Amino acid sequence: MQVLRQLPPARDPNLLVGAATADDAGVYRIDRDRALVQTVDFFTPIVDDPFIYGQIAAANALSDVYAMGGRPLTALNLLGVPTDVVAPAVINAILRGGAAKVKEAKCALVGGHTIRNPEPIYGLSVTGLVNPGRMMTNAAARPGDLLVLTKPLGTGIVTTGIKRALARRATVHRAVASMCALNVAGAELAELRLVRGATDVTGYGLLGHLGSMCRASGVGAEIDASRVPVLSEEVFKLIAKECIPGGSRENLETANEFTDWNGVTNPQKILLADAQTSGGLLLCVRPHLRDDVLKILKQHRTPCAAVVGRILGGRSARVRVRQ
Repeated sequence: MQVLRQLPPARDPNLLVGAATADDAGVYRIDRDRALVQTVDFFTPIVDDPFIYGQIAAANALSDVYAMGGRPLTALNLLGVPTDVVAPAVINAILRGGAAKVKEAKCALVGGHTIRNPEPIYGLSVTGLVNPGRMMTNAAARPGDLLVLTKPLGTGIVTTGIKRALARRATVHRAVASMCALNVAGAELAELRLVRGATDVTGYGLLGHLGSMCRASGVGAEIDASRVPVLSEEVFKLIAKECIPGGSRENLETANEFTDWNGVTNPQKILLADAQTSGGLLLCVRPHLRDDVLKILKQHRTPCAAVVGRILGGRSARVRVRQ
């Protein structure tokens, strides 16, 4: 974002969502009822299985479209690989994993681009479609909204535990299942006009993405740390063993600048700042629509549907976290 702030601002009146609000994707209006949602995301392997890696990377990229309330239309593969080290069968498995998730999303895989790279990277460039009058953005949070989270936290810590061979198999399976799950519920919630404010929780952690939402919307927020779901109690054991990604530590340092802590333990702070891969949606739900939203999330079998806090009035964009 520091680099993006130095670029000249976009002046196109059809650009409904650009880089200014640090939202999940760009939105460009075609006509009154249609707008394109555009995003791109890729990263290095976080699991050993190449097919699962491909699935996770694809689900992560597709999530940005769902977080805006859109539905994916087309996707392009983005692959960088050291061809002298990685066997063709492994490359094929990565691409098959990504293609499987694209198909599940009812999205068309239309090609892509591959380069030689010192280490593997894989992801997607995705174009989706949304109704401009029904899209979700991180600038639409309003005081009184409940904050609902659709996936538990801890994937950054668990994947670090995987790299150090410290995470138990059951915990790894839970993390993989969560990261592979599509956030398709976001599209239906937007289409039904049940949610207007939303973001997905990825690399900046829950607090980082909530902080961006507060700044974009001109509001504050409160989180109840005791209500935030965690992948497994083993996550806190991994934190005690220093299985903490560098990105999560950096997220916490940044979060300290806009967060007021009240009786929260250090492991809980790390969890709330943990850098997620293919995380869940953080939804701003008007209290009278809570049951309707939870019903939709249950129908889509989201990994969780937890009310973890609320949006507060005021323009300080600060986040209060209490135990």
